Amino acid sequence: MGGDEHAFGELFDRHARAVYNYCFRRTADWSVAEDLTSVVFLETWRRRDQVRMNGDSLLPWLYGVATNVLRNHRRSLRRHRDALARLPLPATPDETEDAAARVDAERRMREVLESIRSLPRRDQEVLVLCVWEGLGYAEAAEALGVPVGTVRSRLARARERLRRSGHTKGATVSLLPEETA
Repeated sequence: MGGDEHAFGELFDRHARAVYNYCFRRTADWSVAEDLTSVVFLETWRRRDQVRMNGDSLLPWLYGVATNVLRNHRRSLRRHRDALARLPLPATPDETEDAAARVDAERRMREVLESIRSLPRRDQEVLVLCVWEGLGYAEAAEALGVPVGTVRSRLARARERLRRSGHTKGATVSLLPEETA
């Protein structure tokens, strides 16, 4: 990619929607997903000289950047929440109105996220990349920087834990398509 702005624009046009969906599926918040997608591509531009393409697509590498951005976001939220907990509550909360469809979609996504929250973060990341984002084992392994066998075992473990815990009802059924060879 080097410093070619045109090539970066094509990269953004080709993969922004996938990165955005990945961020939304991890946060269940449209506006946060937009912000995080911007951070992913800003970080990609900043590190453009370090980008190394393995295979035909940079999407697995972008998912790796997005995973790190999401980790930093969660850490920031935790610190912010802890700081707010030390302050007195405001007299009246700020309320904003969103479109009904967006609110409903966020509610459904939160329900799905709640069902996988019992999994270790590593298993969640593999589940999201392979099942929601449709990456193959090799692509997910590249995005997470782990061996392919690790991706396979984490995904199998995540599916089994969800089945055993009874979280495979309702919206989460689509999370667990049967594994194909």
